[in-house]
Amino acid sequence: MNSKEIIDRCLSTLALVLLSPLFLIIAVAIKLDSPGPVFFRQKRIGRGGVPFRIHKFRTMANKIPKVNISATGDPRVTRVGRILRKTKLDELAQLIDVSRGRMALVGPRPEVPEYVAEWSEELRDLILSVRPGITDPASIVYRNEADELAQAPDPERYYIEVLIPKKTAMYADYVRNRSLVKDMEIILRTISTVVSK
Repeated sequence: MNSKEIIDRCLSTLALVLLSPLFLIIAVAIKLDSPGPVFFRQKRIGRGGVPFRIHKFRTMANKIPKVNISATGDPRVTRVGRILRKTKLDELAQLIDVSRGRMALVGPRPEVPEYVAEWSEELRDLILSVRPGITDPASIVYRNEADELAQAPDPERYYIEVLIPKKTAMYADYVRNRSLVKDMEIILRTISTVVSK
């Protein structure tokens, strides 16, 4: 276990304790709003290509989605889900995955197997050489991704053909130039972006 992983696991565990009252409020709101579990669990690809099941607070009706992306205005999103997505609070549940060592606070966003298969071979091994993260530079740049997808005639095709190449290039750039100082800068930028939004 390297220093980054130790720091990530310690900070995420502390955050889970401090945020537990907020998590309880979110959990109650989700249960009161629609039937189903509090957490959304989905297979994602982690470091070394090892799959894991990510934690997010559930934002959709408890049905199996036909596609793995969701544009603004998606009718599957619940009332509470719209608030959680707008504020990015649904992503906080991934602190559980960080505390377990499956994710990092900062790192390339974890994708579903179908979309990882769309990554270029030259970048795939590089991106998967590190733990995926809750946030990264691409998450900040594409924070309004759902709005962009809503403008596309075929959102999934647009995601695969336009967004995946751009995002994987940013993931690879992060991996090549990562450092603890840069991670702290990304965390601060993410908080600033979410608060200002």
